[in-house]
Amino acid sequence: MGFFEGLNDEKYDRQYQDRELVRRIVAQFKPYRKGMAYISLLTILMSLVGAVTPIIAGRAIDFLENPNPWVALILLPGAVALVGIADWGLNWARRSLTVRVLGDVVLDLRTRAFRAAAEHDLSFYDQFSSGRIVSRINSDTNDLSNLVIIVTDVAAQFIQAVILGVVLMRIEWKLALILFSFLPVIFGIAMGFRQLARITTKKGMQAMADVNAAIKETVSGIAIAKNFRQEMTIFQEFDAANRKSYRFNIQRGFILSLVFPVLNAVTGIFTAVLVYLGGLSSAEALISAGAWYLFLLSLDRFLWPVMNLSAFWAQIQSGLSAAERVFALMDAEPAVVQSDRQPVPALKGEVRFEGVSFRYAQNEPVLTDFNLEIRPGENLAFVGHTGSGKTSIARLIARFYEFQKGRILVDGRDIRSFDLQSYRRQLGIVSQVPFLFSGTVAENIRYARPEVTDAEMFSLARRIGDGEWLETLPQGLETKVGERGGMLSMGQRQLVALMRVLVQKPAIFILDEATASIDPFTEWQIQQALNLILAEATSILIAHRLSTVKAADRIIVLEKGKIIEEGDHEGLLLKGGHYATLYNTYFRHQSLAYVEKVRELLKK
Repeated sequence: MGFFEGLNDEKYDRQYQDRELVRRIVAQFKPYRKGMAYISLLTILMSLVGAVTPIIAGRAIDFLENPNPWVALILLPGAVALVGIADWGLNWARRSLTVRVLGDVVLDLRTRAFRAAAEHDLSFYDQFSSGRIVSRINSDTNDLSNLVIIVTDVAAQFIQAVILGVVLMRIEWKLALILFSFLPVIFGIAMGFRQLARITTKKGMQAMADVNAAIKETVSGIAIAKNFRQEMTIFQEFDAANRKSYRFNIQRGFILSLVFPVLNAVTGIFTAVLVYLGGLSSAEALISAGAWYLFLLSLDRFLWPVMNLSAFWAQIQSGLSAAERVFALMDAEPAVVQSDRQPVPALKGEVRFEGVSFRYAQNEPVLTDFNLEIRPGENLAFVGHTGSGKTSIARLIARFYEFQKGRILVDGRDIRSFDLQSYRRQLGIVSQVPFLFSGTVAENIRYARPEVTDAEMFSLARRIGDGEWLETLPQGLETKVGERGGMLSMGQRQLVALMRVLVQKPAIFILDEATASIDPFTEWQIQQALNLILAEATSILIAHRLSTVKAADRIIVLEKGKIIEEGDHEGLLLKGGHYATLYNTYFRHQSLAYVEKVRELLKK
């Protein structure tokens, strides 16, 4: 197995130069200039305070040689204590302010990343795991905030190193120059870890994203897993992803933890050389004992931030990798591209396809030179075998996918010229498996129109089977639906989804009818709800029930993305063509006449 086998970048991932990443990260902090200015000031003050300590200690030794040693024994320890208190206070103030600014930045960045993900078309989610997207929005934004904390620490230590460098030059400039000549070696070693740290960090994040994806998919499909007794299988899939994440993060930790020991060894050698040379100078009385002690203290305090600066460069790659993944999500090019953002007035609901070609993947055409006109207020039903293009047509009308050729016109205007939010407000869509959000029935019905009153909802509910379906709900409209509506039956979910469309009053209604078997009374209630919508909107129905097909003004029969028949129910049956075959295969058993005939045969 290769070092990074099984961890591929997403198609929308891209490589950013460090300079570009830093520029964009800095741009995130522009709205918080004032807070960052205070943090910078506190950082400088902390560095000054940190540099004062060895100076005080060095002076204390010189004072011990004077006739009044009490100055060193009383005043200087007090000064050291005050410096320590000041250092603690400044550090607390800096970190408190940093946490506040970072919280604001992460909030804004996470919001922007989520908005970018939400605005992507459905083809984006067909290609990329939602669990991995969640990992970028949640985990990687946190890693980016850690980068800023590291940078502020590095800045403080850099300033402290500069101050101590000046002190070292003033004490013994020859030794200081020797010390400074070692610095390129230290930084060179640290830079050697840079690229490897960047690669391992990015792969570690990808592995963690795989774990998140495995958890999300497993939890979402837990009912199916239990139904087929596959608990052990899903555990093994999670365990494999978890162990892969463990391996890569161990490798990442090993590389990052290797930086300090290497630098410690190198700086240890340099320190030994300087101690030896400094000892010779002290022995020859070229510098005082206090000055020599000050040099040693300052040397230690100088090398520590220098090592941190070098080691942090590898750790900074973690934050830059996180930034790269977050910005890649935000910069991903949408597949659905609007030529304009024109406001959409109240629609009549005329839809026209002109020479439309569409495919989900290269060399797999779904529609080819497709033409169709749907009149305002018409109820149109699509029927055909799986893969004939029924759902694709509905998705194109909703502008969920980009078509490759031709035009789609709504009320005579190119659908690509619309402001999508304005356009979709006039669409009512019910998918084959109605999705409900956790909350109450009322909250789900109000989803598109929060201003709808309880009285208006009750009025509409009573028009569906005299509102009897509400009596099946324990708390009526305040009944909790559970995650994805799991606490309701399929029929109840369909009724809630239809009610959500009813209160929206759309100009165009799209229904991908559920194939699940429900009892006749619930089907009658669903048909009543449908009739209320069909009376007010242009309707595109992907039909699976005979009652829906028979109620349509026109039936379009599709095969491999082409219209092979069209007409009403009775007319198409008389033709004895493809629709008649579909009817006898899929719909006839739903008819009352067929049921009565079966009963008579059973009696005989």
